[in-house]
Amino acid sequence: MTARREELLEGAYAFVLEHGLSDLSLRPLARAVGSSPRVLLYLFGSKDGLVRDLLARARQEELAVLEGIEGEGLDAVTTTLWEWLSAPGHRRLLVLWVEAYARSLTDPGGPWSGFARQTVEDWLEVLARAQPAGVRRTRAGEVERTRALALLRGGLLDLLATGDEKRVGTAVCG
Repeated sequence: MTARREELLEGAYAFVLEHGLSDLSLRPLARAVGSSPRVLLYLFGSKDGLVRDLLARARQEELAVLEGIEGEGLDAVTTTLWEWLSAPGHRRLLVLWVEAYARSLTDPGGPWSGFARQTVEDWLEVLARAQPAGVRRTRAGEVERTRALALLRGGLLDLLATGDEKRVGTAVCG
């Protein structure tokens, strides 16, 4: 990746964190990142190519967080994940994540194709690492981590909708 392409991707990423992807238009984006729509199309191939790269950039940030999550037991890791998810500084990233997740469900052929499935697999893998090896490989272990993931995702949606950190945090972490 060229330095200019990387610079524009980072600028575009900051832009979509602030404005979202739903109504992404190349003119305002190009203006905000100090470029032109033609340059963006040249460097990213198409608007869909740019969106794919933006989602890959968001996933890179998500994976960096997930790689750093460790703890003894599923409950401890779930609590650590919730602490990260509920931190106010992560709201813009998480709103973008929810938007991309939903779009991958409603437009599976678009640039978000597979985003929801891949993120589920990423999170389940982190939760599996928190389980003892003997439990991890069982159906009960799979059900346990799926329940934890469902609780985290539902809590996240509720938190983003209401901002009620205390109520939702108590429900998620006890």
